Amino acid sequence: MAMEIPAQIQVLCPSCGRKSKRVSPVTLRALLKEEHASEIVGGEPSCCSSEGHVDTDCQPLADNTGWRFCDATDCDVVYFSQEGNTTFSKSQLKVPVGVKETAGERPLCYCFGHSVASIKDELHAKGRSTALADIRAKMKDPGCRCETENPSGSCCLGSVAQGTQMARDELGIDDRDPPVLPASGNMSTGRSPTGRGEKIAKIGTLLAAVMASSCCWLPLVLLAVGVSGAGIASTLEAYRPLFMVVTFSFLGAAFYYTYRPKKAAAARGHDCCAAEPASEEDCCASAAKGRSNMLALNKVMLWVVTVMAVAFLLFPSYVGAFLGGDGGTVTATMSHSVFAIEGMTCEGCSSIVAKAIRGVPGVLAVEVSYADGQTVVGTEASRTVPKEKLLVAIESVGYHGTFVPSEGNDKNATLAK
Repeated sequence: MAMEIPAQIQVLCPSCGRKSKRVSPVTLRALLKEEHASEIVGGEPSCCSSEGHVDTDCQPLADNTGWRFCDATDCDVVYFSQEGNTTFSKSQLKVPVGVKETAGERPLCYCFGHSVASIKDELHAKGRSTALADIRAKMKDPGCRCETENPSGSCCLGSVAQGTQMARDELGIDDRDPPVLPASGNMSTGRSPTGRGEKIAKIGTLLAAVMASSCCWLPLVLLAVGVSGAGIASTLEAYRPLFMVVTFSFLGAAFYYTYRPKKAAAARGHDCCAAEPASEEDCCASAAKGRSNMLALNKVMLWVVTVMAVAFLLFPSYVGAFLGGDGGTVTATMSHSVFAIEGMTCEGCSSIVAKAIRGVPGVLAVEVSYADGQTVVGTEASRTVPKEKLLVAIESVGYHGTFVPSEGNDKNATLAK
């Protein structure tokens, strides 16, 4: 006797070829028009409990039901049989299939009356939508009726999340940093306080670091345009410790906002497609991937800001190497002259002064100390020290120099040895 081979179960929509979700015959009998509902026979597998609890409602159908639901927007077929060639189109249902529409009302939640149009109205009026929060609350009491109200026969939260994004796109609202609902449940029309605080902390870190090093780079900028910045540098140097404290305070806040444990995922609860996803990547995977990418980008940006802040803070320490102001070493065989210099605040100032003095004819070496506020100039022992030329050179780069009498010279000459 020949063996009977069971018919192959069809999971791809015969019209568009898209993988489709299982749907209970209960849903078809409830939503198909009377003349078509009578054709539905078979068991009564159910995806929704009658208790109305968020964590038990609308669980995925684990067994084949004989029917599939296609949610493709460019396809007219809504239901098709897993065996045979029976299909039902949009016009054969009592209700519109919102997920298959591209304009108009486009209902998403059939139990509690949310649609793309209502979400757009809410976004336009208040800046955000509370549709998901409203549905989660009502799933507890009075409970959902997804199986007999929603054409997909399953939880609508995934569709509502996608519909919300669609509404934002149509309104041109950027949701890279979406606003959050406060614990009290009141509406917030601004962006996420966490995201806004993180941005402010990062920007504040850079600005404070730039100001902390301004005593060094600002005089260089002013000098480049022919203005002396020595007086400004001295004033800014006094505030450098304060700017450094502010920099690290902002940086600490930025790390806190970026790396603190995220509680949003837990608070969302039953937030995704409960029924079998229609494609390889379901709404949960898409949302999680987007959030993961954003978190990774925020961390990269934070470390870039950190490196830039440290570079600005240390600018006075290494700027001398870029300026090339090394004047050599004053030795005991040279004639020593000491000049007091006002206005130096960092190694950059020392390098500028050293380079200017080194260019005076007859100067063999120069050692500048911005901390001591003086420079020791070494010249040929047989030549007169060109004091006037040296003072002019110091003045030319924006600083005020004063020749120190011989006692000071002898003292510093000994130190130079």
